[in-house]
Amino acid sequence: MASYTVAYEKSKSFFEAYERKAELQHQTHYCPGCGHGIVHKLIANAIDELGIQDRTILITPVGCSVFAYYYFDTGNIQSAHGRAAAVATAVKRARPDSIVLSYQGDGDLAAIGSAEILHAANRGEGITVIFINNAIYGMTGGQVAPTTLLGQKTTTTPFGRSEWNEGYPLKVAELLASLEAPVYIERVGLGNNKQIMQAGRAVRRAIENQVRGLGFSLVEVLSPCPTIWKLDPVDAQRRVREEMPKTFPLGVFRDRTKEAAARPRPPAPPPIAEIPRILSVANGLPRTKAESQRSTIQVDLRVKIAGFGGQGVLMLGEVLAEAGLDAGLEVSWLPSYGPEMRSGTSNCHVRLASRPIDSPLVSRPNALLALNEPSLDKFLTSVEAGGWVLYNGAALPDGCARADVHTISENFTQLADELGDSRAGNMVMLGALLEATGMLSGDSIRTALERLVKSQRWLEIDRQALGRGREVARRGGFHAS
Repeated sequence: MASYTVAYEKSKSFFEAYERKAELQHQTHYCPGCGHGIVHKLIANAIDELGIQDRTILITPVGCSVFAYYYFDTGNIQSAHGRAAAVATAVKRARPDSIVLSYQGDGDLAAIGSAEILHAANRGEGITVIFINNAIYGMTGGQVAPTTLLGQKTTTTPFGRSEWNEGYPLKVAELLASLEAPVYIERVGLGNNKQIMQAGRAVRRAIENQVRGLGFSLVEVLSPCPTIWKLDPVDAQRRVREEMPKTFPLGVFRDRTKEAAARPRPPAPPPIAEIPRILSVANGLPRTKAESQRSTIQVDLRVKIAGFGGQGVLMLGEVLAEAGLDAGLEVSWLPSYGPEMRSGTSNCHVRLASRPIDSPLVSRPNALLALNEPSLDKFLTSVEAGGWVLYNGAALPDGCARADVHTISENFTQLADELGDSRAGNMVMLGALLEATGMLSGDSIRTALERLVKSQRWLEIDRQALGRGREVARRGGFHAS
């Protein structure tokens, strides 16, 4: 391994100018004396020395490092709070030749992200994690963090952290070192130049381990936070050097780099043409004539389905989405439901389109399937003019009529009850929608039902329910040409 060297000129892995603030193009947003800038420099030096700038992808979450993408001239992905290790895992598996660095603070990694980092380490993911431990929530005003020292005062521990109330400081390096899979774990500090030199060597080694394909590496960095600690930079650095190591001792906690075998590459993904077969979509059958014709026209169906839990809201959406897949359309299905298993609110968003779908959210539906009155009240005004509204009731409630939409109002639950089970009301409603709009062929719906419904009794009831729904639409004069 090459020796660590200090670079006094600006690293090539940084942008020439930082564009976050036009008037300060060579300054970061970090406070004076903050350790983030130092660690950024150590990472950039290692990237330069290893010659991996074009392969590096930096993952940063919410926190003080949120603007790191303004500084590193590498691939950059910002993740949700605490999710950097999970995102890094996905990126590394999708692009195994990339060098993926997860950069996280203690409030992020050790609190909300504790599950993600624990399981990423336990799986031995081939990523490198740089963990900044300044023992406090820095960006959000100085609340107690999992790493806050005993007795340390914060905005949420004004009398000092107590082991009886807030528990003991979480020792991440020791915790992860107890797992079998990690290859290299070291804790370093930024308390003086000697410590910074060692931190640089550790960072380089952790990244080099990934270049060699060895697996999971983590460097925990004890870092000053003068602003939130309410100390000047010199005293903050002294705290890192003299106080923090009493709780977080420096050193190597895991080093299997000599005996660790290279992590196997993930298997090659299947050809895109094989995905439908793997997912059992279309059952390998050729499209029907109607479906082949439909694929040449533009389809953009945005459906909001809503009702109570137990009314089959989500199932209705699943059948519609699966049938869309069989028809060769682009599809999305997004469920949303309350905490109750039954009687809570439930809705889902379904999109079927002939072009790639930009978002699974349906904020402006052109079809609303409301299985109860509260859902009709809530979503009726959002329906696009010229769209469809199907309501599970004998008539629309007062004040719910709209002259600019097509409306089918029928007691679908009662019709299903006549077939043997009121829970099939969702399929009666779906049948009415299909008959009125002609959006999908009977073959697509039939194969979707056969794939989703395992009970022969229920499959037969659902088939009858779809037919009854089609009768309702025809009786009301709604029949697609």
